[in-house]
Amino acid sequence: MAQQATPVREARLGRAVGTGPDAVSGVVLLLPAGEESSARRPLPTDAGLTRPLARSLARLGREDGLATHVVRYRVRGWNGTSADLARDAAWAADEVLRRYGDVPVCLAGVDMGGRAALHAAGHRAVNSVLAVAPWLPEEDVAAPPEPVKQLAGRHVLIVHGTNDQRTDPELSFRLAERAKKANRDICRFEVHSDGHRLQQHRSEVVALAADFVLGTLCGQRFSRPVVDALAAPPPLGLRMPLASGFGRSLRP
Repeated sequence: MAQQATPVREARLGRAVGTGPDAVSGVVLLLPAGEESSARRPLPTDAGLTRPLARSLARLGREDGLATHVVRYRVRGWNGTSADLARDAAWAADEVLRRYGDVPVCLAGVDMGGRAALHAAGHRAVNSVLAVAPWLPEEDVAAPPEPVKQLAGRHVLIVHGTNDQRTDPELSFRLAERAKKANRDICRFEVHSDGHRLQQHRSEVVALAADFVLGTLCGQRFSRPVVDALAAPPPLGLRMPLASGFGRSLRP
């Protein structure tokens, strides 16, 4: 008896959170965490910070026509040169154009999803990138460095806890430092004393992310800390501390 072939998995978009499709003027694609190498299906726990961020963006961006989708990867691994999560992020941006037309997209990734967001930033629909605690490979003289040319012309925000034991915050600083040389619209915030999951300051991180997304996709004014971080030269604008209580008085 012939053995049945394993069906090919396809990436997909989760249900839209936020405004209806007839009123969409901008889309956030949330890219969950993953693993360095894995052919397994993504786990529900990978979504992590993407869920509260999706809810916050849906509430704050409703009147501006903002829609949010969580990207469901084909597999949960980056898988070397296959860069599967980045490929799925680019597919998702294509899918946004198919569904909604020519609207701006923000790629917002956590952990390995942050790396996927940074890699897929060159897609023509992408106008901004948010990378939270991005997983980046250790620097190796025998391997090419992480690319940054695709970030040109995009607003980029990186957020990292200083006590992160899973993804090295120094690597995200070095990437931002290289990218800043060709793109002034890059900033990076440090969450002092917090770890990889940013549980101690989750509300502040969500508020900062929402401030950035609403500014890049909906034309709202950035908060003063974001304006200052974008304008400050390295290393100041790339080591901007995220203040405790950030966001409480920014918007209703």
